[in-house]
Amino acid sequence: MLDKEVLDVLACPKCRGDLEYDKNDDKLVCHSCHLKYAVKEDVPIMLIDEAEKF
Repeated sequence: MLDKEVLDVLACPKCRGDLEYDKNDDKLVCHSCHLKYAVKEDVPIMLIDEAEKF
């Protein structure tokens, strides 16, 4: 679970847009880029190459 303060400062590395935390999938979602970034052991993996498209 990501802390709200951490989530407030994170931005999508591709478009610099806002991210939404999906608690069910444990992923950060960018609706502008249609990408999901994994969160592993409370650490966001913010690599565009490893993001999942949706």
